[in-house]
Amino acid sequence: MNSFFKTWRNDFSAGIVVFLVALPLCLGIGLASTSVENIVGLPNIFAGLIAGVIGGIVVGFFSGSKLGVSGPAAGLITIIIASISSLGNYQGFLLAVVISGFIQLIAGYMKAGVIAGYVPSSVIKGMLAAIGITLILKEIPHLVGYDADFIGDESFIQKDGHNTLSELLYALNGIGLGSLLIGFLSLIILIIWDLPFMKKVKAIDKIPGALVVVVLSILFNVVFNSFIPTFKISSEHLVQIPIVKSFNDFSSLFTFPDFSFLSNPNVYAIAITLALVGSLETLLSVEATDKLDPEKNITPKNQELKAQGIGNIVSGLIGGLPVTQVIVRSSANINSGGKSKLSTIFHGSLLLISILLIPSILNLIPLAALGAVLIMVGYKLTKVSLFKQMFALGQEQFIPFILTIVGVLFTDLLKGIGIGMLVAIFYILKSNYKNHFTKKQNENETIITLSEEVTFLNKSGIQEMLMNVLPHTKLVIDGSKCKSIDYDVMELLFEFQNHGAKNKAVDFQLINFNFNILNYGSLLQKTT
Repeated sequence: MNSFFKTWRNDFSAGIVVFLVALPLCLGIGLASTSVENIVGLPNIFAGLIAGVIGGIVVGFFSGSKLGVSGPAAGLITIIIASISSLGNYQGFLLAVVISGFIQLIAGYMKAGVIAGYVPSSVIKGMLAAIGITLILKEIPHLVGYDADFIGDESFIQKDGHNTLSELLYALNGIGLGSLLIGFLSLIILIIWDLPFMKKVKAIDKIPGALVVVVLSILFNVVFNSFIPTFKISSEHLVQIPIVKSFNDFSSLFTFPDFSFLSNPNVYAIAITLALVGSLETLLSVEATDKLDPEKNITPKNQELKAQGIGNIVSGLIGGLPVTQVIVRSSANINSGGKSKLSTIFHGSLLLISILLIPSILNLIPLAALGAVLIMVGYKLTKVSLFKQMFALGQEQFIPFILTIVGVLFTDLLKGIGIGMLVAIFYILKSNYKNHFTKKQNENETIITLSEEVTFLNKSGIQEMLMNVLPHTKLVIDGSKCKSIDYDVMELLFEFQNHGAKNKAVDFQLINFNFNILNYGSLLQKTT
């Protein structure tokens, strides 16, 4: 227990920053989820905050990730809205969330977390950079006081028909002087706070810059209200948490699933979709978080799936939205000096306290200040040095990296990753095509030494080599290094031995293959 709390100062400081990052995201995602018409028991804005609390405290407790932070994910908004619309009942949707949690729990026990290991590093780094750029572009309007769109939207096309770039143009017509001043002052403070000389000042090295920005932004707005009305920031540009005044208000925050929907097949289809997409986003975030981690801890993927499953069960049972591990909050945790999962538990606890005890204080925070905090998180995810590093690694790394960024920016997170994966797989196939054997050419003899593992991916390259063998020469296929060879390749070699070599008058030999491979080949000959 002592070791768990030995880094509590770092974790508490990081937890405050993650809380300030998570607060507008939870509110924004909760707000977006209420934008469905003709629904029974429509969720209130607290659904996002409930998911944030569960992601912090419950998932944080069961997770094996030291630095990953969970909560409601913007990437699930489209699925949430479509699912609630399909069922016509929010309580029915909550049942789907609970079932999706059980599916994730089972997936964890079935060790499905291994999937994360198959995502190339170039795609993961492209995803991080794309999220950073997206954050910057999405938060610039909030920085200057234009808040028409909810905070936390990751998709390029938004629900109001605008897109990420057009919102920047609309923001030019909606600039608020007070928000603009506070936003840019907040950015300047955050930049200075991160400079090396500031970290050497003992009195402030543990005080998060984000907390300083929030406190000063509140004070500035109080001054504006009292002395400079032109710069006054109106309530719609401030944090807006409904105030809980009584036990009845508190109890009204919770909504419970309707178990009569167990007979509705749509609930199970939605649960499977939520489990698949949520698990994929979680595993991708886990991979990305581990890459950002200065200590390079490796998160147990299957334990993370179990933790997410438990979190979704609890969140669904009390009216919260689905939770996943999310990279924006996780990267904020890392950049703020978090050391253990205590920081994510702190952030969840602060969200809970904010709902119950200090909503009126939080409602004084200008969204411009929180926008500045998120822009700095985005900048740290997409530094120029990352682009230089990926370019130096060559086109096989750089092109999937860039196309992942473009895909995420102009579609959404999962589609962008899919684009990056396809390009990365192309380069993997291309590499396999080239690197399946070594060739030694003598005067009238060609010796081909196969690699250790020969799969169907190598078939095309070997086929091309056989087609280019000159007539009346000798071709030797050396299997001394080969431990396994795919059926398709063996079939190709024996077909060439029986037909192609005879037609070209090629002296064809298979040498140094182990007994199992030769026996396999002789059986194959009998079936052809």
